[in-house]
Amino acid sequence: MSSYVGVLVSDPWLQSQFTQVELRTLKSKFVSNKTQLERFTVGDLPPVFSKLKAFNGTIDEDEIKSVLDKSYSNADEEVDFETFLRAFLNVQARGVEKTGGSKGSSSFLKTSTTTVHHAINESEKASYVSHINNYLRDDPFLKSYLPIDPATNAFFDLVKDGVLLCKLINVAVPGTIDERAINTKKTLNPWERNENLTLGLNSAKAIGCTVVNIGTQDIAEGRPYLVLGLISQIIKIQMLADLNFKKTPSLFQLVDDTQDAEELMGLAPEKVLLKWMNFHLKKAGYEKQVTNFSSDVKDGEAYAYLLNALAPEHSTHVALETKDPTERAKKVLEQAEKLDCKRYLSPKDIVDGSANLNLAFVAQIFQHRNGLTVDDSKTSFAEMMTDDVETSREERCFRLWINSLGTATYVNNVFEDLRNGWVLLEVLDKVSPGSVNWKHANKPPIKMPFKKVENCNEVIKIGKDLRFSLVNVAGNDIVQGNKKLLLAFLWQLMRYTMLQLLRNLRSHSQGKEITDVDILNWANRKVKRGGRTSQADSFRDKNLSSGMFFLELLSAVEPRVVNWSLVTNGETEEDKKLNATYIISVARKLGCSIFLLPEDIIEVNQKMMLILAASIMYWSLQQQSDTESTVSEDATDDGDANSVAGEISNLSIDGASESSPTVQDQELLTKAEKDEDEVDGENNKDA
Repeated sequence: MSSYVGVLVSDPWLQSQFTQVELRTLKSKFVSNKTQLERFTVGDLPPVFSKLKAFNGTIDEDEIKSVLDKSYSNADEEVDFETFLRAFLNVQARGVEKTGGSKGSSSFLKTSTTTVHHAINESEKASYVSHINNYLRDDPFLKSYLPIDPATNAFFDLVKDGVLLCKLINVAVPGTIDERAINTKKTLNPWERNENLTLGLNSAKAIGCTVVNIGTQDIAEGRPYLVLGLISQIIKIQMLADLNFKKTPSLFQLVDDTQDAEELMGLAPEKVLLKWMNFHLKKAGYEKQVTNFSSDVKDGEAYAYLLNALAPEHSTHVALETKDPTERAKKVLEQAEKLDCKRYLSPKDIVDGSANLNLAFVAQIFQHRNGLTVDDSKTSFAEMMTDDVETSREERCFRLWINSLGTATYVNNVFEDLRNGWVLLEVLDKVSPGSVNWKHANKPPIKMPFKKVENCNEVIKIGKDLRFSLVNVAGNDIVQGNKKLLLAFLWQLMRYTMLQLLRNLRSHSQGKEITDVDILNWANRKVKRGGRTSQADSFRDKNLSSGMFFLELLSAVEPRVVNWSLVTNGETEEDKKLNATYIISVARKLGCSIFLLPEDIIEVNQKMMLILAASIMYWSLQQQSDTESTVSEDATDDGDANSVAGEISNLSIDGASESSPTVQDQELLTKAEKDEDEVDGENNKDA
C-alpha cells in the first residue's frame, strides 16, 4: 500500500514552520506561478502574496514589497520553492506584528510558528494528559505506556503512531472505531502508522471534530499545537456528550414554552451548558449573567453559588466570604472534589480564565450533579424530539459531513441551523465554487423572515442549476423546517459532491457523466477481478447487509487492508454488526471520509451504500492517479488501458449519461412533496 509522504523541504527547520495543509497550498501557488512565468523572481512575489488568503486584509502589496526589499537586495533573483517559503515567513512575521498577534487574522497566521502563536499552554497539556491517564490507564495496549508524565514531551511522542488517538476517540464516542482495525504492535512500520493516523483523523471528523488544517504527517511529527488542538476537541466532545435532550430529557426544565424549547434544541452544547449554569445561579440568588467560561468565572463567585445550589449537603459560605480570588478558587475545587469531580484544573486556571479548562470543569459538574428533575408538565417538549430513527441518523450524517467541509459556520442541528439558508449557501460555495452570488445573500444574524426566504430561494435556484430534483420546492419550505424536503436536498447535495470528485479524476477524458449504475458496475467488476464471488444487484440488494460484498471490495482495492481472520459469515444479526463496524473502520483506515453507521449497512440504507461504494471508488482511482499507473487493471479491450480516465471511461452502461437524480432520488422527492402537500397544500411554492 502506498504511504502518503507529503510535501518535503530539505531544510528541517523550514519544514517545521508549516503544516502539510499549508505546504500543499503554497506548493500549488508556487508551481502555478512558476508555470505561467518564464522566470519566477523575487519581484513577482508581492502581487502573488497579496492575493493569498493568509494576508487578506492584513498587509497590502506595497507593504509586502517593502518587507521583501529589506530581505532581498536583488528583485531579479529567481525564486525556488524554499526561497518562496522563506519569503512567505518574512511577510507573515510582518503581518503578525501589524495585527498584534491576532489569532483571527488568517488561517495561516493562526498556525504560524512564531512564539506568539505556538506557546503551548502547559496547564491545558497537563489537564489533557491527566484525562488520558485516567480514562486509558486500563487499556490492554496502552497501559504499559501510561501514566504519561505531563512535565515531559512523552505525550507528543506517544501520539505519533495513532493508537492513542484512536483509543481516545472511542472513549469520547464509544464504538466509533472497531479496535480490531487498529494496528497495535510494539513497532509499527510507516504504512501501519499512517493507516492508524488516517483512521484516527477520519474518525475524528466522524464524531464532529474540525480537522481541515491537520494531516497525518502533522501528527506523525508530533506538532504540539496541532496535537493539543485535536485532543482538546475530542475531550470536549466527550465532556459535552450529555448536553442534549435525548440523553438528558430533563434539560427541558430550562425552558418555559415551545418556542424556547426549539431555540434551545438549536444551541451548541457549550451554550446549553451556560444556560444550565445560569438557570441554577438565578435560583441561588446570583445576580450576574455568565456569558463565557473565561472572564465571567475567573473570580470564582459563580462557582461558589453553583456548587452551593447543586450540593447543599456540602454547602459552605467560606468560599464566598474569601476575598482573595485564588483562595476562593481553592475552596471551590475542594468542594467540587466532594462530588467526585477530578481536579483537572488548578486555582490559577480559574483565576487566569482558561476557557477550555473552565468549560471542562463545568461540564464535569453537570455530569456528576445536574440538579434537574423530569417535569411531567413539559413532556410535550420531549415529544418534539421524536424523530424516527432513520431521520435522526440522516441528520447526524449530513451534519457531520457539512462540518467536515470546513465551512465558517459550525452546524449543531441541521433542522435548526440551516433554516436561514446561510449555511446551505456556504456549503454550495464549497462544493460548487462560484455558484453563489454573495451580493444576493443575507448574512446572519437575520431578524426579518423574508431575508431568510431570500437566502433559501437562492439555495433552491442554485440546486436547480445543478440539476437537483426540486419540483414544487421553495425556499420557504426550508425556512419552515420541512425535514423531509431538507434531507432530500442534502442527500442530492452530498451525492453531487461525490460524483464531482469522481468526475474530476477524469478531467482529461471524454465521455459520459458517472452515474450510480457506473459506481455499482465498477464495484462488481473490482470484486470479480479480485477473485471473489460476491455481486450486488443494486444498492438496495439485501445481501449487502452481511457486509461480505464491501469487505471483498475493500480487499480488492487494497489486499492487505482486510484481516480475513476477523470477518464473520454475516448470517446472524450479531455477525452482521461485527462486519459492518469493521467495514467502516477499514474504509476510514484506507482513507475514505464517511459518516454512516453500522446500522446503515445492516439495514441496507440505499443512499449510504452508494456513498460508501463511491468513496472506496474515489480512493482507489485516486491512488492510480497519484502513482500515474501505466496499466489500469480494470481496463477493457475497447477502453484506454493506460489511465484512470481510461478506467472510468469504461464505466458507462446502458446509456446512463447524466448526473441528474436517479429514479430512486425522484421517488424520494416525490414522496416528500406529496407528504408536504397533504400537510399544507395551500403554501405558496414560488421559488
